[in-house]
Amino acid sequence: MPPRHDRPVALITGAGRRVGAVIARTLHAAGYDLALHYRHSADDARALADELERQRACSTLLLQAELAELPALPAMIERLLAHYGRLDALVNNASAFFPTPLDTATPQQWNELFASNAQAPFFLSQAAIPALREARGGIVNLIDIYAERPLAEHAVYCMAKAANAAMTRSLALELGPEIRVNGVAPGAVMWPSDGKPYDDQQAMLSRTPLQRAGAPEDVAGAVLWLLRDAPFVTGQILRIDGGRTLSVWLPPLRGEAVHHVTSSACCGTPAPATPDRNRHWHRLLPRNDIAQLRRCPAATTGSGQAG
Repeated sequence: MPPRHDRPVALITGAGRRVGAVIARTLHAAGYDLALHYRHSADDARALADELERQRACSTLLLQAELAELPALPAMIERLLAHYGRLDALVNNASAFFPTPLDTATPQQWNELFASNAQAPFFLSQAAIPALREARGGIVNLIDIYAERPLAEHAVYCMAKAANAAMTRSLALELGPEIRVNGVAPGAVMWPSDGKPYDDQQAMLSRTPLQRAGAPEDVAGAVLWLLRDAPFVTGQILRIDGGRTLSVWLPPLRGEAVHHVTSSACCGTPAPATPDRNRHWHRLLPRNDIAQLRRCPAATTGSGQAG
């Protein structure tokens, strides 16, 4: 193993593009040298490495690997340690995302979604434990608000991210006090690369208290805070969603129809002026969101059709 590197070192999976690249730039600007993992985005990863090398020489290492291939994970850590001699932070960012309707979902889709979103983060973390323990470092997993509030026709993805969330808390319990483990759950931050209809985007943002999409820099800032500035935080998952996960409990907007949900039933009667303490009030939501609550007969009729 080479002499211990002077600067802290972070490994970021899926670092070549999108949010991963912004996390890389943010950590690099904060003084981290980087191991940049990529799968197919070789040109993007090389361009990013060249950009960062112009800012600080000898500060990047490119690692190509297929995360679904388990032997590749400890091999990545070995290559990193052979180059830098230390590892202070692991950011499990790489993620597959695509729909899996129940009537057409396949075992192959299951394997692909669980491989990147749950299996690889677990076994890569396992391989990194000795180095992270020596550095008293940290792990940050990129999760998703859909781990808690499932997205219609994406059951397998949501299950994989829920497994990632459970892993985050479990590893925090097992790896303390030497290693802190946390998660970041983005909301509407960057639309999927295959596009999302504009109307769907606007409907989603209308249910976000901050009434706008976030930026990748918001996610990257949370990752940096958890790694560098939160020494007494572990086992936590930060929602970077503009408050969207709260919107189901917000009071109604002016002119918006309201229905109430009790612990045992749902009805379409208007909300009283003073809510019962045993009832929770919610805005009417599109089908994708209302499916997480008990079905309300009025939710799809008349004024119950939300945009």
